[in-house]
Amino acid sequence: MPGPRRFATALTVLGLVAAGATLQASTPAAAATTHRVLFDNAHAETAGNADWIISTSQPDPLGQDSSPSDESDWTGALSSWGVALQQTGDYSLKTATSALTYGGSSATDLSKFDTLVLPEPNTKFTTAEKTAIMNFVKNGGGLFMISDHTGSDRNNDGYDAVEILNDLMSNNSVDSDDPFGFSIDSKNISSDYPSAISDSSDPVLHGSFGTVKKSLIASGTTATLAPSDNSAVKGLLYRTGYSGNTGAFFLTSTYGSGKIAFWGDSSPIDDGTGQSGNTLYDGWNDTGATNAALALNATDWLSE
Repeated sequence: MPGPRRFATALTVLGLVAAGATLQASTPAAAATTHRVLFDNAHAETAGNADWIISTSQPDPLGQDSSPSDESDWTGALSSWGVALQQTGDYSLKTATSALTYGGSSATDLSKFDTLVLPEPNTKFTTAEKTAIMNFVKNGGGLFMISDHTGSDRNNDGYDAVEILNDLMSNNSVDSDDPFGFSIDSKNISSDYPSAISDSSDPVLHGSFGTVKKSLIASGTTATLAPSDNSAVKGLLYRTGYSGNTGAFFLTSTYGSGKIAFWGDSSPIDDGTGQSGNTLYDGWNDTGATNAALALNATDWLSE
């Protein structure tokens, strides 16, 4: 015969069941993860014909349209990229319009984000900005660097994206000894469709946004890998006729607790639409490439 305490407990459970109450485990359900992505527009990303923004509403693209159903609902040559992420419901997107910081209180401070996208910067990062970016990656942030061909100095200040991104990696106060394991080539490759390597396990080439087969070069460049400096560096798509440590058009790497992706041309992220007066081309939807899947898979990988 059960003791008084067990009997009382049994009566309580029976009462709850009779009243229609649901018994649940004490462990709460896991909260959904929102990937926080910051697109930079503080370094002449709209100079000349460039329009490398997800929306004209900055810092928050939702100010232009809070529920975009089409890339035209946001204005910018990167709006297809932004809208595609927004539509998943898994991303919070912002645009930086002032100096990049890390560990500060501003709404666009890097400490509040998982990934930073640098879409063909055309002014050099300051010493403080380079320190902020490098520490952000070292401590677990994702960095997406997108270059263009050598000589793509859109604001005529003497620096192009190749020089600016190489300077970030080789001239900073955190680690200037080839921290990511690659350098960007000073080249202007007029056209090509770089092919993806065969690696079915790679999350960037085979991610939730699709399978990557090719990308597009329309006046772009490549990178040279140095795995002896960082064994994590990995070429994912190569210029035709190249492999191994040379001719890498898209690559990934890690540094500290963070991740890096590099793309050698801004043409693949251009969706052909933007602010009035710019001459843009639709590389995002180029029928010979899978640029959208590459951009979106890489963003997802960097943000995890």
